[in-house]
Amino acid sequence: MTENREIHLAAYPVGEPTLENFTLVRGDVPEPAEGQILVRNTWMSVDPYMRGRMRNVESYLPPFALGAPMDGSAVGEVVSSRAEGVPVGATVTHFLGWREYAVLNGAAATVIDTTLAPAEAYLGPLGTTGLTAYAALTEVAPVRAGDVVFVSAAAGAVGSIAGQLARTLGAARVIGSAGGPAKAEKLVTTFGYDAAIDYRAGSLADQLAAAAPDGIDVYVDNVGGDHLVTAIDALRPGGRIAMVGAISGYHATDPVPGPANLFQLAAKDATLRGMLVNSYFHLLPEWIGKAAPRLADGTLRTEYTVADGLDQAPTAFLDMMRGANVGKMLVRL
Repeated sequence: MTENREIHLAAYPVGEPTLENFTLVRGDVPEPAEGQILVRNTWMSVDPYMRGRMRNVESYLPPFALGAPMDGSAVGEVVSSRAEGVPVGATVTHFLGWREYAVLNGAAATVIDTTLAPAEAYLGPLGTTGLTAYAALTEVAPVRAGDVVFVSAAAGAVGSIAGQLARTLGAARVIGSAGGPAKAEKLVTTFGYDAAIDYRAGSLADQLAAAAPDGIDVYVDNVGGDHLVTAIDALRPGGRIAMVGAISGYHATDPVPGPANLFQLAAKDATLRGMLVNSYFHLLPEWIGKAAPRLADGTLRTEYTVADGLDQAPTAFLDMMRGANVGKMLVRL
């Protein structure tokens, strides 16, 4: 049988994970049972939410089990099928990444159309990251004509889509925050932002005040911490915040304190609403229908940061958590 390789979580990290928390395990490729398929993975995703699953606590997704394959979004080719409706040769998305071969029930795989976009796009702009931006700006903190929109982690997988989407939804001005001058420049030159803040270059509050002197209407929060505090201060009456992530606190070993200015939301008649993309999967066909033509004609721009080989997946995850990626971080298998 062909050898299979998997990444296992060796130990739950305390603070920032290291490569020692992961291990590469070799084994045989199992045969699919009735109703199952065997997929050779070609691409897999690494995402910030995975850090939360590296704690032995229950949450909206279960923690990774020690000594067992990790999982996450992946794309691959069906090489053996005993499931009706999923033929050999089909390209599918599924949730058994972090391994080269995956056996899963046919119902747990989605056949994708690679004539619309390359397979890897279904892990980025046509996948949950693109859907997150769409749901955040249409359902959670809807953009209205003339709004000023602020996005943190704006050069990342969600942020790079959110800025462009805000413009198409009628925003008058779109401002992004990123770490470092190269990323800040890319926000304006590639991803269509009107203004870019390099949060490493000085006071975040002063930079946002300069970019949006009259305040902001919508904030897409991927960072938490000082970004959330600054956005609440800058929010105009009736403003909306979509809490997508809080990557600034994902390695914290103690509870992260909440914003001291939270009551401003009441004074401003504003809203802060958390979101899990799982609650918006019903919007995915609608989003793909809108986004795929724009990807094809270049009016929706996307970038990937790619690591090659399953053995590089832990490094790719650590790099993504440190902000080394532009756009979606992927592993090509």
